[in-house]
Amino acid sequence: MPRQPMAYQFDLFSNPNDAEIAQTPLWQALPEETRRTLTKLMVRLILDHADGDLVREREHLRHDV
Repeated sequence: MPRQPMAYQFDLFSNPNDAEIAQTPLWQALPEETRRTLTKLMVRLILDHADGDLVREREHLRHDV
């Protein structure tokens, strides 16, 4: 099976004026399905992170008792 070329990963912390860096596409230019999927993934990431913070806080409180 031939190797697939690697997809470009955007560098979120690069200088936006650097001509050698591929520019992140505009949100409005993305297909509706892609925007919907990305929104769901970001919500899940944020909620999972917040839930993890609550679990760690509860564990911390248990150790204090």
